[in-house]
Amino acid sequence: MTAIHIRQPVLTIKAGAGARRLLQQGLSPFQVATLPGAAGGPKAVGMTGLDQAVFGWLAGAPRERELVGASIGGWRFACAMQPDPAAALSRLAERYTAEHYHPGATVAQITAQTRQMLRDILGPDGLENILAHPHYRLSLLLVQSRGLTNREARSALFSGLALAAALNAVSRPLLRHSFSRVICHDPRSSLRFRPEDAIPTRLYPLNADNLEQALMGTVAIPGVLHGVQLPGAPKAVYRDGGLTDYHIDFPFAHGDDIALYPHFTDRIVPGWFDKTLPWRKPSVAHHANTVLLAPSREYLAALPGQRLPDRKDFRRYQGRDELRRRHWKAASAESQRLGDAFLAWLEKPGSIAVQPL
Repeated sequence: MTAIHIRQPVLTIKAGAGARRLLQQGLSPFQVATLPGAAGGPKAVGMTGLDQAVFGWLAGAPRERELVGASIGGWRFACAMQPDPAAALSRLAERYTAEHYHPGATVAQITAQTRQMLRDILGPDGLENILAHPHYRLSLLLVQSRGLTNREARSALFSGLALAAALNAVSRPLLRHSFSRVICHDPRSSLRFRPEDAIPTRLYPLNADNLEQALMGTVAIPGVLHGVQLPGAPKAVYRDGGLTDYHIDFPFAHGDDIALYPHFTDRIVPGWFDKTLPWRKPSVAHHANTVLLAPSREYLAALPGQRLPDRKDFRRYQGRDELRRRHWKAASAESQRLGDAFLAWLEKPGSIAVQPL
């Protein structure tokens, strides 16, 4: 008997209880009020097509929207706020793929390369476009370092990170001894997503003086990039916001508004140190109105290496950079299928079964 082959969806869609109720009549772009963007480094390269589809769709229904990004999530949103979001998102994928770090590259050299990459992606008017966007309100997540994490010397820094990991394993609120959360936000933002937890949160409005530093700080992975000094903020080393808010477990549920979350994975991990703690779960209430879009396991299995691009690829493919670039370009090209699947689901919601988040 001939086997029946059922084509597996390339996209996984999960939704909170409130969102599932709101999706009964399908999803309208006017419902989308917030977009979270997680930390994840080069995984963004493998999300290009989905991001392009999402922001192309939203452009037809302008309204005020909060874009809340940690690390590369903030860079994706900075691209989405340019006059041609699809082109800017393509530049992000192409420029990141083209990066090369020689084996002896120092943290200072990698930091300088990364700053030039940011400028190449956004272009001469990119920062101004972000601050003047008529509808989108960008918030970038950073941390203010405390104690040993407030130093760049590797021995002190890594000792501080080990202490932060140990404190977090005992209790997530204990991270306050290593970091304060920092939200650099559009002055027009409602900030209604602001978390109220035991990690101190400091707010700084974005402006022409601090926006580039905030964009550099939000991707400043300790030991990989130097942290930044943030103009207008207390003197300290400001680093990657994913340290406290890896996948951004913030209170996004408000009324009948939807938080649309194009994500690298189908789960939400609260903080970077929680990656190896399977018991550390996000708040169900925070994501009651969240619709999460992620590559399916079947989709990932068909990619080179059976996964999205990863920061460790720079070491994994050392001496074989052209092979890494081919794999990343393939992942970026394939991501158009994610975008197509999202748009097809909007037209025919029954084409992908929505799972509980």
